Amino acid sequence: MRFRHILFDLDGTLLPMRQEQFVAYYMPLLAGAYEKQKEGVDKKALIAAVWDGYKAMIGNDGSRTNREAFWEHMEGRLPVPQKEAEEIALDFYRDGFNRAKAVTHPSLWAKKAVKAAKENGGKVYLATNPVFPRCATENRIRWAGLDAADFEIITTYEDCRFCKPDPRYFSDLLERFSLDPEECLMAGNDVEEDLAAAEVGISTFLVTDTMENFKNLPIRSDYQGSLQELAGFLSMAV
Repeated sequence: MRFRHILFDLDGTLLPMRQEQFVAYYMPLLAGAYEKQKEGVDKKALIAAVWDGYKAMIGNDGSRTNREAFWEHMEGRLPVPQKEAEEIALDFYRDGFNRAKAVTHPSLWAKKAVKAAKENGGKVYLATNPVFPRCATENRIRWAGLDAADFEIITTYEDCRFCKPDPRYFSDLLERFSLDPEECLMAGNDVEEDLAAAEVGISTFLVTDTMENFKNLPIRSDYQGSLQELAGFLSMAV
């Protein structure tokens, strides 16, 4: 079977990492960015508020962008006015966030997988969960040794209205870019989030190097293997 459109997950897939370790490292850095602007910030309360904002994005019903869902939920829960709070967050994601690269493990096979898909005429899309601003996602792409220009699109919280594992995240992509699900392959490491693509008819490849299955769900993927094996698969299947 030949796939024309390859949807790649980022965190844990093209950018190998352990999600829990990554979040535990960068969240205090984000809280510290607010502490620099206002003394006496309760870091634990701020991190808890950010987690609630994340849940608001995951539960977004499509009536607003994920960015709007996040910041509406954060109203009154931050130590500075909302507009200033968003500016602080964006400044952090452009700069200080890069310190979190220390807990990721870039792989040469990520670049080879993307290259394999493109060399054979396929189009590649970065189907990362859109819970970050674009600047944060572009930084993580660079950590992986890739460039935003490598992808047809990058899903970010500014322009998406659903999140994985909601199947509407995938159906929205299919609709927006007029993609035939039978010509698509979703490659990712998260059993719940990435394999949800199958619900809208997209074939799936589970990347097993840093596979995540927090809910111990049954694994139902069309293909699976390491990132290296994904690169080899794409050299033949695209």
